[in-house]
Amino acid sequence: MSKPLNIGMIGYGFMGKAHSNAYRQAPRLFELPYTPVLKAVCARNADKVKPFADTWGYESIETDWRKLLERKDIDAVDICTPNHLHAEIAIAAAAAGKMVLCEKPLAMNAAEGVQMVQAVEKAGVANTVWYNYRRIPAVSLAKKIIDEGKLGRIFHYRAKFLQDWTINPEVPQGGAGTWRLDVTVAGSGVSGDLLAHCIDTALWLNGRIDTVCALTETFVKERKHALTGQVEKVGIDDACTFFGRFENGSLANFESTRYARGHKALYTFEINGEKASIFWDLHDLHRLQYFDHRDEGKLRGWRSVHVSDNSGEHPYMDHWWVPGLQIGYDSSFTHQVADFLINLGKGQPTSPTFREAYETQLILDAILQSAKTQQWVQVAKG
Repeated sequence: MSKPLNIGMIGYGFMGKAHSNAYRQAPRLFELPYTPVLKAVCARNADKVKPFADTWGYESIETDWRKLLERKDIDAVDICTPNHLHAEIAIAAAAAGKMVLCEKPLAMNAAEGVQMVQAVEKAGVANTVWYNYRRIPAVSLAKKIIDEGKLGRIFHYRAKFLQDWTINPEVPQGGAGTWRLDVTVAGSGVSGDLLAHCIDTALWLNGRIDTVCALTETFVKERKHALTGQVEKVGIDDACTFFGRFENGSLANFESTRYARGHKALYTFEINGEKASIFWDLHDLHRLQYFDHRDEGKLRGWRSVHVSDNSGEHPYMDHWWVPGLQIGYDSSFTHQVADFLINLGKGQPTSPTFREAYETQLILDAILQSAKTQQWVQVAKG
């Protein structure tokens, strides 16, 4: 029989909703050794967190995350806070013997990240970071195709993540809705927020990145702070482009910005190999574009694979609807919950672990260093 696993979630914003929905959906679609129980949600403002708890079915609330960690009825802590709180909470949670699920990026920087890795490994607690795009079925299929050697030697990996929501200079920095623009809270801009996803996916699909050369820009230099009302210097990167080389010799080309008018969340990647290429677009997330040079000449061309077959040929889809019916962004979180609980039952880690996510943090640090020094930078090894 499935055993209960009591969840204590810290934070209740966008990611809090996504995670809560995943905890609700996973046991309805997957046979799991553990059933997540929404035991408590924590936030500073009781008046705001109480309606959230009622909506999603949390049994209780806390307004101090330290008290949440002291509770004997909490098995796993889910960190959905702004980035500057990740390290302190995760390290304390591990010391309290709690499993830790942490939103991305892992930390503000690699120095914090390595402390988090050491904490969970010393405590021996299960841990994972919510790089959910790995678990979109089309992306998981891309991984399978690459691992089967269908692309052959990889030459190029290019990715971009484009948004446009901060173009208006009147958008403030800091506060509940715009903390991602405050460097003291976010640690970085589009690099840590958007490129982190691209990098994690790339590491998973194509292996380690050795060297990087980056360019960043902050287009709006000053913004009013939402909490103080004072006009302050903006310290985050509004846009970031970097080149690099993977350990396998392939070339990397990444771009991210919040100044691409007309794009709300355009995330794409393309991988070119000696035998075949693949392309994926978040806006059409249930399709994987595939080109195979070995196809018969007169029929050779890009094909669109609708990743919705529930026969077991397409990752995760046998848990969903009949073939041809697609699923959405939210399902990637459901898959991560399911994988975490299934692996927990087997005594296995769930990727990306803190140690694996630390590799992304090292690359992010190298990118910002390269942009600052205007030089190529060797990525440190974790």
